Amino acid sequence: MAQEYFINSQELEDKIRDLLPSQGGAGAGVDLSASTQIIPIIDLTESAEGSNVRQDLQTALSFNSVTAFNVANQTTTLINNTGYFRVFGATSLEAFTGQVLGRFTLTDGASSKIIYEATMDATGSIVENTFVNFDFIVFLAAGDSLTATTNDSKAVIAGCSRQIADITGTLVNPT
Repeated sequence: MAQEYFINSQELEDKIRDLLPSQGGAGAGVDLSASTQIIPIIDLTESAEGSNVRQDLQTALSFNSVTAFNVANQTTTLINNTGYFRVFGATSLEAFTGQVLGRFTLTDGASSKIIYEATMDATGSIVENTFVNFDFIVFLAAGDSLTATTNDSKAVIAGCSRQIADITGTLVNPT
């Protein structure tokens, strides 16, 4: 037979009131208790949220959910929709003289912030080249955009973007 214990902890009672206002948080609280009886718990969170896809599968790539890009010697707006986006691919830089670069920038229309940059300085004695992978997640609010820039035809940023959640954080399944 299970034994029941009463718990007197103001910290735990305050936490219950904060997390579960409908369980006494708005008025007089109830006593907390513990039991030695084992009660199985079934997590129905995914079903309650309307998603039955595991989180790792939810981020899968599909033909309709990715947008490919290839930027060389220009600035290109990659994403200007709201939400959370995964951006991945590689930067290839080749230089004989001077500096070549590949850069990602977030802008709100008034100012910009560089969030990723790969550069290479060459002296002119031999051709220098490098290849750098990238994989990051960005959040874009209304009016924000993500751009990619390279300053030479031999500086290339190639990859894909995929929206993983809308602006409220609701996961976007692949289609």
